[in-house]
Amino acid sequence: MHAARLALVVAVGSFRRYATYRVATVAGVVTNTVFGFILAYTFTALWSERPRLGGYELPQALAFVWIGQALLAATALMGGGAENELQGRIRSGDVAVDLYRPADLQLWWLAADLGRAAFQLLGRGAVPLAVGALAFPLALPTTPLPWLLFLTSVALGVVVGFALRYLVVLTSFWLLDGSGVSAMSGLLGVFFSGMLLPLTLFPGAFGETVRLLPWSSMLQVPADVLLGVRQGADAARGLGFQALWALALLGAGRLVQRAAIRRVVVQGG
Repeated sequence: MHAARLALVVAVGSFRRYATYRVATVAGVVTNTVFGFILAYTFTALWSERPRLGGYELPQALAFVWIGQALLAATALMGGGAENELQGRIRSGDVAVDLYRPADLQLWWLAADLGRAAFQLLGRGAVPLAVGALAFPLALPTTPLPWLLFLTSVALGVVVGFALRYLVVLTSFWLLDGSGVSAMSGLLGVFFSGMLLPLTLFPGAFGETVRLLPWSSMLQVPADVLLGVRQGADAARGLGFQALWALALLGAGRLVQRAAIRRVVVQGG
């Protein structure tokens, strides 16, 4: 109970902290909106040549573009958030202060990342999606159930994204400078999540493999749930798929964290 209350306080504090970055939020909204228009016109040209490419009608493909822009910052597909902050604290040695806190390190940073993601979904996600819906014929649902399933799927995708980035951060205990691993992780996230192209476009064994990787939990699955590509039992399987990856990656993070703490080196100490 104490841990849950502490996690809630940390999450709320993180939400409020990100809410103070108003200029950065406006800049992010503009960037996401501009890239949304570029990708939407690119997809329009592509789908005019190849209708129903990847199993999507054009309004579904356009909706996929704007859902991706809405989730880009919330799921931190390109890195950032807790990843940057904790890497900096490991590099400076300030992580020693974190380890002295009467709180679990992984839970603390998960709560902080959930608060960040909630703000980014509202601050940088809702506006670009609304602009996209006004400018293009998007295939978005008009009933509440798909939206509720979508938000559940997004929450699971955020946890999967955090768990992946937490594993990346933990490499800093050995490397001290984990910027190279972070850059590689960001590239993998953009490609294998479906941000560049929906993963259903990839054919054969390669396509089946990329759809089983954890990055698909961060965009492909939530988008398919909202677009109605996954319905009923298939939607439930999608949520279960995300939950399994979240549990597996958080468990792996806990094991690596235990090994990392055993060999922690505090700079100058």
